[in-house]
Amino acid sequence: MRTNETHDPALRSWVSSAGRPNTDFPPQNLPYGVFRRRRSGEDWRVGVAIGDEILDLAAASHAGLLEGAFSAGTPAFGDSLNTLMGLGSAAWSALRRQVSDLLAVGTERGALAEQAATELVVPQVECEMRVPAVIGDYTDFYAALHHATNVGSMFRPDNPLLPNYKWVPIGYHGRASSIVVSGTPVTRPKGQTTSEPSGPPVYAPSRRLDYEAELGFYVGPGNALGTPIGIDEAGEHLFGVCLLNDWSARDIQMWEYQPLGPFLAKNFASTVSPWVVTMEALAPFRAPAFPRPSGDPQPLDYLRGGDDQVHGGLDIIIEVLLQSRSMREGGLPPAVISRGNARELYWTAAQMLAHHASGGCNLRPGDLIGSGTISGQTKESRGCLLELTWRGTEPLALPGGEQRLFLEDGDEVTLRARCEADGATPIGFGACSGEVLPAST
Repeated sequence: MRTNETHDPALRSWVSSAGRPNTDFPPQNLPYGVFRRRRSGEDWRVGVAIGDEILDLAAASHAGLLEGAFSAGTPAFGDSLNTLMGLGSAAWSALRRQVSDLLAVGTERGALAEQAATELVVPQVECEMRVPAVIGDYTDFYAALHHATNVGSMFRPDNPLLPNYKWVPIGYHGRASSIVVSGTPVTRPKGQTTSEPSGPPVYAPSRRLDYEAELGFYVGPGNALGTPIGIDEAGEHLFGVCLLNDWSARDIQMWEYQPLGPFLAKNFASTVSPWVVTMEALAPFRAPAFPRPSGDPQPLDYLRGGDDQVHGGLDIIIEVLLQSRSMREGGLPPAVISRGNARELYWTAAQMLAHHASGGCNLRPGDLIGSGTISGQTKESRGCLLELTWRGTEPLALPGGEQRLFLEDGDEVTLRARCEADGATPIGFGACSGEVLPAST
C-alpha cells in the first residue's frame, strides 16, 4: 500500500469533531465497524468512524452517494465486514476514495452528504458495536522477540529461545467463539493449577490472570485449500488491523501447556476493538521489517519478500491502561502501565499470513491473526503482567497505593494505540477494554 490523496494532511471533513486535536478518527483514518443504535431493534450495519460520529454506509449507499460495487443494494454493508473483506484490495481502495470524498469539505459529494447529515451520521455515544466480522478461525502468533526472550528466560535462563524461534513464525490455533468486542466483561476462568511442576493439581479459579497487548490482523480474500499464498501476495490478503487483548490464565497455562500448547488458559475470552483500521490507512506508518541482529538467520525464501523487508513493519504505539475498582470508586483515572510499539515484532504480518497458508491451509475472509504479546527491550514496554512483574516477583504500583502481581476482580484493562509520522496526520484505533468479573460459582 502506498499513500494517495486520502492520506493528505490538508483534508478536512464537514464532521466538525473529526478536526479536533488528538481525535483517533480524522478523515485520513476511516476505519470500519458494525453498529446499530442502542435499544433500537435496528439491523446491524457497516459504518465508518469519523471524529465522534459514525457514517452509516448502508444509508449513504441507498442515498445514491456511493457508486459501482457499493451502490444501492450492495451486500457489502450488511451485519458484518466479511463480504467487504472478501472483495479484495482494489475494491477496498475504491471504497476508501469514495468515502473520503463523501466526508470531505469542498467536494460535490461531500456537500450532498452534509445536507443529508441527519440521515447519514450517528453519534458514537448513541450506538453499540459488535465484533466486526464473523471470525471463522483465529490463530495467535508469538511474533515479538523480546516477549519470547523474556518469557523463555523465566523458565530456561540458559536457553530462553528454542532453536526454531528465529526460523519459523510460531503460533497456535485459538478459539474464535470466545472472541468478544470491547466493553464485554471477562469472567475469571477456572482450571487445573498446581504450585509444584509434578502436581497434583486442584481445580479452582485462576489466581494469575493476565492480559496480553496485541494487534489482530483480519484476513481478506484468502486462498483455496491446498494453494499457498506467496510472501509477495500476502499483503493483498490483509484487510486491516484491530487491537487484541488475549486474556491469559498463567497458572492454568503452566500446568497444561505441555505437550500440546495453550488450551483452557487462553480459550475463555479474547477481546477485540470494534474498529478495523485498514492497511491502506496505515500506509504512512509502514516501517522496515524488524532489523535482525548479526548472526540471526535470514528468513527462508518463502518468507523473504523484498517489499515486505522494506515496508512490512508497522509503527504503531500501543498503550496498556489499568483501573482497579478502588481507583474507579475514588475517582482516579486509569493508569498507563506500559507502552510498546509494533515495530518490535520479529515477524511481519505478511510473513505470519504467508507461513500460515504455506502448507495449503485455506484462509477465509474474516479470519483473525493475532500478533502475540508486543513487548520491547525496556521494562516500560512489556506487554503483559507476566513480564512487568517478572512472574509475580516484582509488584506493580498503582495510583492510590495498590499493587498488582496479576489481575484482581474489578480490574479493567484498556488497550489504546496511535500512529504518528512526519508529514502525516496521526490516527488511532479507539479502545479495547474489558473488566474482570469473579469466577462463576
